[in-house]
Amino acid sequence: EENEVPYRSRNSGVMHACGHDSHMAMLLGAAMVISEMKEELRGKVRLIFQPCEEIGLRSGALQMIREGVLEGVDSICGLHIWSPLASGRIGYRSGPMMAACDAWEAVIRGKGGHGSAPHETFDPTIAAAQVISSIQTIVSRELDPQATAVISTGTMQAGSLFNIIPETVRLEGTTRTFTRDVQNQVQKALERIVKGVSHTFRCEADLKYTRYVPSTINDTELTAMIRELAGEIIGPERTVEIVPVMASEDFSYYQEKIPGVFFFLGSGNREKGADFPHHSPRFNVDEDVFPTGVSMLAAFALKKGCSRI
Repeated sequence: EENEVPYRSRNSGVMHACGHDSHMAMLLGAAMVISEMKEELRGKVRLIFQPCEEIGLRSGALQMIREGVLEGVDSICGLHIWSPLASGRIGYRSGPMMAACDAWEAVIRGKGGHGSAPHETFDPTIAAAQVISSIQTIVSRELDPQATAVISTGTMQAGSLFNIIPETVRLEGTTRTFTRDVQNQVQKALERIVKGVSHTFRCEADLKYTRYVPSTINDTELTAMIRELAGEIIGPERTVEIVPVMASEDFSYYQEKIPGVFFFLGSGNREKGADFPHHSPRFNVDEDVFPTGVSMLAAFALKKGCSRI
């Protein structure tokens, strides 16, 4: 962490760099408000203090679902601090709001040799370079122009010496999509291109494709409720419909089981140094927005509390 603040992380290499600690704080605040108004409830409210939001297949949401956190629950609401949005604003969207997150790993195998004699090798680095370029044509030439997808290569590992052509190259990357059809199409195209391009350069390849987190898809009626509550709490002029975000959120696992709505609470404030991107070593939160988050969570619970859970 590079922030010079009293609560700076004391542990090298780790910090609260996304805002989940502030989510816990706001949910505790909502618990206080709801408990003081519990006589107005005709049902029950369950507060979910979930760990491990960003651990893929070991997601905290999956584990809590296995342990019964949604049993008897008819709807769910969650929020995320969002630095790209100005402090105090509420960002909402009906339908797909955040993308599904998948990971892919390609291993390309050729025939290594000395860098001075490339003609005696089947160079997997050339194949890998062409694969990285070619997979971008999936979005530009295979998907419907109105569909949305991202394909990124995150790592490329090859070789150990400057004058040796390696035998193997390993590529790792991620894809982001909003619908199952596009997700399936991207996966199939990746497999075809990785293997086909590698074969063109006399190499063999395998692709491992892992589906981590599904798309965050907001229920239409619950989204309308959030928009209405936000208009009452902070005013319609500070309540904005956002464009879909290609980042992912394991709240989507809850939405696969029951109707749910997820929204953003803006915390971007340049004057307070709270406008850095999430996961930046300078990420920080404008704590003055916490009362808005508390109010939104409590208002949702109280509005839905007339339904028996």
